[in-house]
Amino acid sequence: MTPAVVPQQTVRTVHKPNRNLDRIFFPAMNLLILASVLYGFAHTYFLAGMVRAPLPNRLIHVHGAAFTLWIVLLMVQTTLISAHKVRVHRTLGMVGFGLAVVMVGLGLFASADALRRGSGPLGLDPKTFFVIPITDMVLFSLFVVFAYRARFRAEAHKRLILIATIALIDAAVGRWPIAILIQRPPLQDIVIFGFLLLVVGYDLLSLRRVSRTTMWASAVLMVVHLARVPLGSTATWHSLADWVIGKG
Repeated sequence: MTPAVVPQQTVRTVHKPNRNLDRIFFPAMNLLILASVLYGFAHTYFLAGMVRAPLPNRLIHVHGAAFTLWIVLLMVQTTLISAHKVRVHRTLGMVGFGLAVVMVGLGLFASADALRRGSGPLGLDPKTFFVIPITDMVLFSLFVVFAYRARFRAEAHKRLILIATIALIDAAVGRWPIAILIQRPPLQDIVIFGFLLLVVGYDLLSLRRVSRTTMWASAVLMVVHLARVPLGSTATWHSLADWVIGKG
């Protein structure tokens, strides 16, 4: 009798996250984000004294303080992980989730306030520009909710929190005093996509693959960024904006 031939199974090697590299990369990305925010809002907010800055109203002051607190909290959280203070990190993470909920509410109210004031940066009319902060809040909410669900899966959780924060910084990038970005606002998306590319590059370095979380979150962010101004230019979106300001 001829013995049965058992086919050999291909064993796929799964590279585990390199914790030592994580403790360098994620704090470094947080510092890069902080530097980007400081660079964009230096003259209008931080160097203007923050609480004394000549912002349009109190809502925008609270909005700016809450979003600044998020960046600070992010740095504290990565420091706690580097110090192996996981329990404190998780406890503070619940505070961070609550802060995220508050930020979304403030972001929506601030967006409507800017629309009522007729604020339309980037060469866009106010109704079209309204789509940008709204989609920022949608992206941030989406990524934070999935980060909460993945809070016990470190690889996915930390990437979602990082990409959620990247989704917020286009307001800062839009204020960078760089002539070509001011003259050609669509190039500002290239900066945001560059942040995502850093995450992809790090995945390849540390995991020898691109994390599934990085792939889908980056893809969603890029699609929304590329589609939102055309969406904001439609009559339907303008009708929604009119409804928000009570003209619909």
